[in-house]
Amino acid sequence: MNDHELAADIAHRAGRILIELRARLHDPGVDFRALRDEADRSSQQAIAGAIERARPGDAVLSEEAVDDPARLSAERVWIVDPLDGTREFAEQGRTDWAVHVALVQDGRLRAGAVALPARDLVLSTWEPPKLAAAVPRPRLVVSRTRPPAVTETLREALDAELVPMGSAGAKTSAIILGDADVYAHAGGQYEWDSAAPVAVAAAAGLHVSRLDGSALAYNRPDPWLPDLLVCRPELADRVIAAAA
Repeated sequence: MNDHELAADIAHRAGRILIELRARLHDPGVDFRALRDEADRSSQQAIAGAIERARPGDAVLSEEAVDDPARLSAERVWIVDPLDGTREFAEQGRTDWAVHVALVQDGRLRAGAVALPARDLVLSTWEPPKLAAAVPRPRLVVSRTRPPAVTETLREALDAELVPMGSAGAKTSAIILGDADVYAHAGGQYEWDSAAPVAVAAAAGLHVSRLDGSALAYNRPDPWLPDLLVCRPELADRVIAAAA
């Protein structure tokens, strides 16, 4: 497989493991915290093992693994989130959780895949969806539990409809699939929260940047990213101006 196919395959396989574990939500007396921990651990093991077998020698940066500083000098670094949206994963009926697998090569996002296992869907840079048609009133996807302060500013500037949703991967996927138009996050995230979604969004023709319009950078010494913007390209200037 090439890197694009590999990212999609790894994300899909990890997603199937999570679906099997999630079936236990129906068990009487299930310990939700323990189930989330097992899901994180099992997905991490599957992803790390698959990368090691397919691309031995590549470095990995993951939410669920100890950070190895050797990645900073590596030519190829996989940035993964084995389970994005643990809260939603543990709630019956929710589909807004994801698996992220991205590859950074020579400092740039090269490939990525976002699996939405509860929807049996994988979005990837191998065959990115075509950009959906624009709608008259922009839809602004926001956190259903922790909307950032910039949300109201953007809603007023764009006269946008708010679309509450769970994980970062699910929010970005909504833009990619044409179910929403703007995802602006100002509360801070880690690189594994956005690397794979940003890779797929960019491949699909969407605008991706920091909220001030500057370029996103990955595989840095500190993997914290203060803010993020993914939106339809024709809305980018308006969002950036409003956020300023």
